[in-house]
Amino acid sequence: MEYKDCVDFADKCGTVFIATTEGTIPHVRPLALQFADERGFYFQTEPVKSFYKQLQANKYVELCFYDTEGGGLGKVMRVNGEMEFVDDLVLKAKLIEERPFFKMLGIEEPNDPLFVLFRVCKGEAFFWTMADNMKESELERIKFDCS
Repeated sequence: MEYKDCVDFADKCGTVFIATTEGTIPHVRPLALQFADERGFYFQTEPVKSFYKQLQANKYVELCFYDTEGGGLGKVMRVNGEMEFVDDLVLKAKLIEERPFFKMLGIEEPNDPLFVLFRVCKGEAFFWTMADNMKESELERIKFDCS
């Protein structure tokens, strides 16, 4: 498998669970994937959230994408990676235009301080199904560095 398979799977799932830490305490929450491409997995948050503060304090996250298709317990893609904040105003303007969700949040301009865009651009991913339950350490890891 290659990184493109990870991008395709992520785009298919849409919602991801993302893990951060605050000190030694882990925190997991669902988050909408904005998009994934050859430059990474892109997400949005607001600076008023504790989630944002956790990202500022520790740039390492884990993502868990879950696809229920195919019966059974479905298929999971886990991504351990490094995130970075993205200040691309052209990209932010495009996202605002394409996704009404941002305007519902009151975000209408790409330089709005409430619009924090970030991406996971470096790390490794692997796919898991119930058939792999007892052999996780043997699963192929797909390394990527889009920075």
